[in-house]
Amino acid sequence: MASLFSRVPKSLYKAAVSAVVENYMCVRKELRTLPENIQFDIYYKLYQEDRLCQLGVEFSDLDVFAQMLKVSSKRLLLLHSFQSLMDHGTKVAKELTAAYSRRCTRAMAQPDADTHSFHERLIDLGLRLGGFLSDAGWFSESEKVLLNCQDLCQTGDGPKYWRRSLECSHKLLHVQTAFCHFDEADKTHHYALNILKCLQDAGEEANLAGLYAEFSVLYFIRSQYDEAYRWSVIALKEVASSSCQTLPCQCQHHHTQHLPTRVTVDVLRQAAKACVVKREFARAELLIKEAVYVAREVFGSDHLKYSDSLLDYGFYLLNFDSIAHSVQVYKTALNIRLSVFGKWNIHVASAHEDLAYALYVHEYSSGRFLEAREHAERAINIMKEILPREHLLLASSQRVKALILEEIAIDSMGNDAEKELLVAAEELHLSALKLAKLAFGEMNVQTAKHYGNLGRLYQSMKKFQEAEKMHLKAIDIKEQLLGKEDYEVALSVGHLASLYNYHMLQYRKAEELYYRSIAIGHKLFGQSYSGLEYDYRGLLHVYTELGEVEKVAQYSFVLNHWKMLRDLNARREVPPLDPTEQPRPVSEVVARFFEVPVEPTASAPPKPEPFAAV
Repeated sequence: MASLFSRVPKSLYKAAVSAVVENYMCVRKELRTLPENIQFDIYYKLYQEDRLCQLGVEFSDLDVFAQMLKVSSKRLLLLHSFQSLMDHGTKVAKELTAAYSRRCTRAMAQPDADTHSFHERLIDLGLRLGGFLSDAGWFSESEKVLLNCQDLCQTGDGPKYWRRSLECSHKLLHVQTAFCHFDEADKTHHYALNILKCLQDAGEEANLAGLYAEFSVLYFIRSQYDEAYRWSVIALKEVASSSCQTLPCQCQHHHTQHLPTRVTVDVLRQAAKACVVKREFARAELLIKEAVYVAREVFGSDHLKYSDSLLDYGFYLLNFDSIAHSVQVYKTALNIRLSVFGKWNIHVASAHEDLAYALYVHEYSSGRFLEAREHAERAINIMKEILPREHLLLASSQRVKALILEEIAIDSMGNDAEKELLVAAEELHLSALKLAKLAFGEMNVQTAKHYGNLGRLYQSMKKFQEAEKMHLKAIDIKEQLLGKEDYEVALSVGHLASLYNYHMLQYRKAEELYYRSIAIGHKLFGQSYSGLEYDYRGLLHVYTELGEVEKVAQYSFVLNHWKMLRDLNARREVPPLDPTEQPRPVSEVVARFFEVPVEPTASAPPKPEPFAAV
């Protein structure tokens, strides 16, 4: 029947779809006898004609939606129409989740002769539905579906069920980590490791690149960067072990035997991010550009996987001191998500937040923060509409807005608005700190960053004792977790030096801290590191106030030499993406990754003043 429809002229086919939609109430029961792709076109026509109540009734039926999930070629259209139903107030996500849960409960409570095949079909549906809800940004519902699916997987034993359990764990771990359910993610992580051991003991093999990448994501979000890096490297090795891991089988010159392309892209993206925080920029560039090019060629420039890759490319550019380019990349990624989801979606909110921060860094010297503030507020408004109260995802957006408000207040030059802006920024920072401590505890890099942000704010508020206390807390936590010569430690040391220098007039303390910050910057990033400007200017101020003329002359020369190096470095700034660039074989890229020297390049992450928030 599908082949019959495929031979009908396109205009006639569209007319037929329109006719069915016009007589929808009369023929709706017969629709389910049609092939999935025909059903999809009819339902999408309902969406196009704004008949959302009727579409909501259809999509709330688990059997109907299960059919729609099989039309993989029109996934973006399904996401778009699904989001419109959610915006319309239809509880389709909750109804599908509840229906799947009821079906799983009945399946486990009433076994029959056909239990095995029925369970298989139900597990497959759970993986599809849970994955779709995750892609759509409805993490709470996705988690419930996948937990039910995991319970169903546990009703069987042996390698077949273990593999399904690992597939479910992969998706579940992604959802729980993205939704900041870290305790639950830990349980899923350990469960997956136990299942993996069962497979290994049975002599079974599986390509686990995607699962290992999710392990890396969990550690990354919790700021455990060494573990995040370690698991990302293991994931890359799994990618390399798959033959011809470049493009899917529809491409003539490459094929994939084991690993879906979207998994390969996700592994490349996560490994690139892990390299960024470890300051291995050459490796990060190699991986993230490959991820972008593969995603663009395989999925297209309007696809969410391409948007995901662009966001991580923007993260790389931002940390590599290519700020203007990062802003453009973030804008492109946001526009893709807006075109798929519209305004009220968690994926859109996160893209607004990323762009807000990039704009904040980009305009730090100009003081033009209006656009950055707008995007930060949009992110917060969306999250407050969708998320539970005091959800951890709000903390990051609140922090970005607080940083922006602080800079606007400073530029207000003491007018009546300054105090109100600073108080508003303090409330946001304190809320973010509270959420971070609840999620991560005191001894965590994210918590330390919030202390550092408060320290900078209290400097602006002229609460110098409180500022010193916050900076010292940040330094202490970071040193215990990262060591005394980490980039994060240097940021906090530089901020404390600024407090002693410009506000508390403790010049010798400031001098000692500036030298320490400079030493870390030289060791990690070389003499052209952008953050050195603040340390050199700080030392110039110290020696000017102390009347040490020779030191003033010395660091005036050092600062001018640094400017020359920066000009040379600017000429080597990362170029924008090449629209004609084709991806290379991924196996070749991964092999190149292990050949690239680990030593950091002379290029640097962004300036430390705005990047206290990262």
